[in-house]
Amino acid sequence: MAYAAPIFAFEVRFWITMLLLVFALVLEGVALVHAITQRGEAFAAIGTLPKGAWVAILAVCLLLTVLTQSVLGLFGLIGIAAALIYLLDVRVGLRELRDGRGSSW
Repeated sequence: MAYAAPIFAFEVRFWITMLLLVFALVLEGVALVHAITQRGEAFAAIGTLPKGAWVAILAVCLLLTVLTQSVLGLFGLIGIAAALIYLLDVRVGLRELRDGRGSSW
């Protein structure tokens, strides 16, 4: 009976890690697909890195996350950060450029 807690703890840790890995892969995949489907001129118009740079960064991050299968490692955290920066900053700028709204500040 005393050994049930460590076994349960390892199983919970495994499932939490798997959920985080799936979340990271989906997040990085969505960011990569969005970057691929955008026009190259739009990236220059909003003053960010070129389309090729974003696609390369996101593709390498996704590849490293798949190969290492670690979200809490260095490459996993860098991949999540890159995807979040793209989705929360660049994607919003591209959407505002497409919709013609301009800056909301």
